[in-house]
Amino acid sequence: MSDPARPIVSRDAPVESVYRPVGPVDVRATLRPLSRGGGDPTVRVVGARVWRAVRTPAGAATLCLTPGPSGVHGAAWGPGADWLVDSVPEMLGRGDDWSGLDVAGNAFLRDARHRLPGLHLTRTNQVLQMLVPAVLEQKVTSREAWRAWRSLVVRFGDPAPGPAPEGLTVPPDAEAWRRVPSWEWHRAGVGPQRSDTVMRVCAVAASLERTLALGRGGPEVERRLRSVPGVGVWTAAETMQRAHGDADSPSVGDYHLPALVGWALIGRPVDDDGMLELLEPWRGHRERVMRLISASGFSKPKFGPRMTIQDHRFH
Repeated sequence: MSDPARPIVSRDAPVESVYRPVGPVDVRATLRPLSRGGGDPTVRVVGARVWRAVRTPAGAATLCLTPGPSGVHGAAWGPGADWLVDSVPEMLGRGDDWSGLDVAGNAFLRDARHRLPGLHLTRTNQVLQMLVPAVLEQKVTSREAWRAWRSLVVRFGDPAPGPAPEGLTVPPDAEAWRRVPSWEWHRAGVGPQRSDTVMRVCAVAASLERTLALGRGGPEVERRLRSVPGVGVWTAAETMQRAHGDADSPSVGDYHLPALVGWALIGRPVDDDGMLELLEPWRGHRERVMRLISASGFSKPKFGPRMTIQDHRFH
């Protein structure tokens, strides 16, 4: 059965490849952090296939990843198809080395690792496409941020090339983001502080993309990202996790994560300092531990009144 598809924008044959990793790869679990909510117009899951709409250095492109017994088949359409297919191995975890992570002493993490052998940290090699939605998530609920991302991408992005699922959309490039009128930001529910930060990020987008040459995150990459006013420790971490594949960049300043980590590891909530203390034994792998917790399906107990918009992420 074929996927639900829209009329083909480009009838060129796709660029194809097969990624044959040494060990198991769970495509959906590995790429889940790239989806900004269930309605993200840049990501679509159809059965076993994962579709992505990507703004590459060579232009717009669509990627379809299909797991199979011989590896993960990648097919890409559009001007950036070659670049996107070449990025698949790192996107699915090549270079992400978990061998030094010892979770034998923690029953929760040991079980999660056993159940999730195909979980890897993605490295998309796309700074701007990861940074803009992180900025939109500053100091608001995820639902509000995802609604804004969806609204702006659909309005100012481009239809995904090739036989993409209906509604798949390539996000704007830096220049297109800079042309978004102030009233459109307001209509999307994005205040001046966040929209101004996006403008500053886009003004230096090329230099931020060059941080990929520095490797898989780390202090120098964080310093360069945070040199842009409005990009703080939380926003830099969220970006490095996805763009660079940083294995040691826990999202400090997040309203929900410390409690989640605390409940998972010691059975009670903690604050940021408590979260960092709990993660310290796995320094160098702290983001891997965070991904194990989030991908395990564990959720903290639900009790007490729901808080309104109190997300204390650093801007």
